[in-house]
Amino acid sequence: MLERERWLRLMRCYRRLLGVARRLRKEVSFHRLVLCDPRTPRLARAFLFITIACAMSPIDIIPDFLPVIGHLDDAIIVPLLVIAAMRLVPSEVIEDCRQRALRG
Repeated sequence: MLERERWLRLMRCYRRLLGVARRLRKEVSFHRLVLCDPRTPRLARAFLFITIACAMSPIDIIPDFLPVIGHLDDAIIVPLLVIAAMRLVPSEVIEDCRQRALRG
């Protein structure tokens, strides 16, 4: 009985993780479409490019060996840059790219 409960709990966690991975894939696709759209302003493109560079770069703005602050920089800077970029993009571009990303 206990093994069955553990198995069911593990399967629920696995399904949640798959859902998060699917949403993340769609969000990355959406941001890629916004970045490549010619109607996107240059400043928004620059913010998105800097966001990608910050997220993928092994060099951190604040080194990770500093407790807490070093790891929080990625968790704070990347979302703030995405939010700033999305505020600069016209709403019709966002809606169009969101629909294209949802279609696949």
